[in-house]
Amino acid sequence: MRILSAGLFVFLMAVPSWAGTAQALSPQAAPPILRVASSSGGIHKRIRLSLHKAELVHLSQSARDVLVSNPDIVDAVVKGPRRIILLAKKIGQTNAFFFDAAGHQILSIDIRVERDVTPLSDMLRADMPGSNIHVATLNDNLVLTGDVENAAQATRAEALAARFVGDPKKVVNMLNIGGGEQVMLRVRIAEVQRAVAKQLGIDLAGAVVAGGAPIGVSTSNPYGLVGQALSDLSGFQAGQVCSAASSAINPLQALQGGGVCQIRNNIQGTLKALETVGLVHTLAEPNLTAVSGQTAQFLAGGEFPVPAGRDLEGNVTVVFKKFGVGLSFTPVVLSPHRISLQISTEVSELTNTGSFTLTGTTPGSNLTIPALSVRRAQTTVELPSGGSFAIAGLLQHTTKQQIDAFPGLKDMPVLGALFRSRDFQNNETELVVMVTPYLVNPVAPDKIALPTDGFRPATDAQTILLGKLNQAHQKVTPKLVRQADHRFIVE
Repeated sequence: MRILSAGLFVFLMAVPSWAGTAQALSPQAAPPILRVASSSGGIHKRIRLSLHKAELVHLSQSARDVLVSNPDIVDAVVKGPRRIILLAKKIGQTNAFFFDAAGHQILSIDIRVERDVTPLSDMLRADMPGSNIHVATLNDNLVLTGDVENAAQATRAEALAARFVGDPKKVVNMLNIGGGEQVMLRVRIAEVQRAVAKQLGIDLAGAVVAGGAPIGVSTSNPYGLVGQALSDLSGFQAGQVCSAASSAINPLQALQGGGVCQIRNNIQGTLKALETVGLVHTLAEPNLTAVSGQTAQFLAGGEFPVPAGRDLEGNVTVVFKKFGVGLSFTPVVLSPHRISLQISTEVSELTNTGSFTLTGTTPGSNLTIPALSVRRAQTTVELPSGGSFAIAGLLQHTTKQQIDAFPGLKDMPVLGALFRSRDFQNNETELVVMVTPYLVNPVAPDKIALPTDGFRPATDAQTILLGKLNQAHQKVTPKLVRQADHRFIVE
């Protein structure tokens, strides 16, 4: 018998999977046998071989010649006129022809060589018993189909398939992820700002005539931090240099005599002890819902224009910058008990600190661009549905103090306080962000509560007699349902 081939032979083994009229031998027989009965017109078969394995072809009549179109994929080993072994050497497709002594074709076989995915299927079934994963081959690629419980199982199945085939690019993941894939993020942003400013100063003014020569003395120390007194209408005055009609302490005017100031020898002092305390409380509770793997964004605030340049005609072009309470998050459902959450949140407001002023060419044409005071936090965590975590410790404490005084006299014991002014500022800010994700399911529109539900305006009698603007109505809140597997679902 002759074997007609073109090319080199490489020996490989594979598990066969074939179609047609093939008949399997007993479990002790190896390799499997493809039995072919005689036919005057020749027989055509299609078989599938697993890589690195073999198939035994048993003919009902003797063959003289065997031709394999691509021996690099399949090799034919003749064990006798009626027994030929086909060896799978490489992934691909080829065909084989068998001829008798007269040159007539006995058999033709179309052969496809694929990977044996049985070990991978068994491993996936044992590692993820709750999933239904099917592994198929497409040339040298693996195709994963079926259903898994969550994204973590899909990722793990894809990783195992990539290790099995040796190249992640040869894995096609077409798995369907079941279970809850929509995540609602409940965020509570709380911020408290406290500002304290204190001022203490004494302004002195004196007018005296000594030996016919007028002498005037005055001190007016500024407040360096604020730039001016917190209130010019508050204070305590002792003595008088000018009459009550005079609006300013000017000892030189007091010495002129006549007119407004009639007192020639006197001293005047003004004590200013001022304090302001400010408290700002900010609370925002944005709620967002997003599909696993997708990003959702939220902004409660606004945008302000910022000059960005000039066009060809000299006109100023502007861009808009966002400010307010912003939230951006990307959830990934790893399992019913675990959600991976990438979150970025910030609280910003306009401020004059750090602002920029563009000076115009004409009076009143100056342009002031405000700055932004931003508190921002970004992190990635994993937690169950209904679990919470807090981003805290975002503290800012600024203390400023400045003393303005008359040189020399300010260092005198006790009396030195008359020639000093003190300006003190203390600013404290604390920001806390609390985040809680929930797996959510869609509901009917009639089960969703709105802020306007149940609102009714007050009647004329209720408004006039009782001072009411609306009638009382019951508040509706979302319901948390605890699942058997210790999860929370929002309804």
